[in-house]
Amino acid sequence: MVAFCAGGCPGSILGRRIASHRRSGSGFGRYLEVNPHARLVWTNEDGGAVTTVTFEEKGGRTLLVMHELHPTKEALDEALAGMESGTHETFEQLDELLVTLGTSGGRS
Repeated sequence: MVAFCAGGCPGSILGRRIASHRRSGSGFGRYLEVNPHARLVWTNEDGGAVTTVTFEEKGGRTLLVMHELHPTKEALDEALAGMESGTHETFEQLDELLVTLGTSGGRS
């Protein structure tokens, strides 16, 4: 079971992963909104962006939509510079998590 909690869940798998990122100096942020099976909103300490992810069932599959709001054009430009590899890595980690949870993962 994965737990998402507004403000973070230090005892969860995700909480341990966040703590690991913080120890390595990459930062993370905190959850602002948690609506199970529907919506997650969190801050990103690096650059001050706010990320919103929504989940919607479509024909027995899940549509995931991710939005990022950056505080300045400069912050957006900086984020875009590393976004292709970072986004790919994020979805690879999600695929791995879904396999761990016994869910049919993978992109199509």
